Amino acid sequence: MIAVDRLTHAIQDYLKAVYALAGEEGRASTNDLAQELGVSPASVTGMIQKLAAWDPPLLNYQKHHGVALTKHGRDAALRTIRHHRLIEMFLHEALGFRWDEGHEEAERLEHVISERLEERIAESLGDPTHDPHGDPIPTRELEIPPSLNIRMSEMRPDQQAVIRRVRDSDPQLLRYLSNLGITPGAEVRARDYSAFDENLHLEILGGDDIVLGSRVTRQVYVELK
Repeated sequence: MIAVDRLTHAIQDYLKAVYALAGEEGRASTNDLAQELGVSPASVTGMIQKLAAWDPPLLNYQKHHGVALTKHGRDAALRTIRHHRLIEMFLHEALGFRWDEGHEEAERLEHVISERLEERIAESLGDPTHDPHGDPIPTRELEIPPSLNIRMSEMRPDQQAVIRRVRDSDPQLLRYLSNLGITPGAEVRARDYSAFDENLHLEILGGDDIVLGSRVTRQVYVELK
């Protein structure tokens, strides 16, 4: 395992971004990373070349073929993700932060907490498996169980599903969905779908009917029933 003090905040953010875009075995493009991180493609290229040349390498980079995490890069990314999601859960459960309030705080704190503090947080919360948005928390062994979830945008009429996860990077989106009742654990049924504008007409079971566009439904993950 690479010592945490060798990993700057920027390096941790790059590894997290590659994992978010490429997952366990995929590859991320330079342009997608630039968009995800809000930096120029030239800056991305410089950093990924640096991380590919580390000893041991954190990234596998092939020009024009994108970038993938090595085993060491994957472990470093998942360690940071574990910190982030445990902190969000602690802020939510112990300090009463709403689910739209904890992300930015966790972004700052994920880089600085010790492994000892991480362990104490996990123990105090009863070793949670998911954060307030439904994102799985990597285990101590840095494993994430496979998921059968699909994006809500893939639902079609008459399909029924349970909401399992909402991407947490946009507090305004989280507040909007919370007001609609689109939160982890809620059950929904697709009533209609428009291929023209990708709007999805949903019934929230026990609640109202709503119409959501693809900009929103692509951020929500569900488990079909």
